[in-house]
Amino acid sequence: MDRAELIAELQSLSARLEELAERTRRLSDENRSLRQQQEQLIGERSSLLAKNEQARMRVEAMIARLKSLEQHT
Repeated sequence: MDRAELIAELQSLSARLEELAERTRRLSDENRSLRQQQEQLIGERSSLLAKNEQARMRVEAMIARLKSLEQHT
């Protein structure tokens, strides 16, 4: 391999490394964004589960009151 071929090969490798570095940066950014979305969705899910539990408890309390009213009539 002569000097010109070696320089061309090194330039090719350098370009490939730059491409891989850029791809790595993009994937890292995307991964960070996806993790933030996941955390947000986990928070929303937790909030919805809590609201669902509160609604269930209110419905059960209303049913209990209705049954109590039925028994007193």
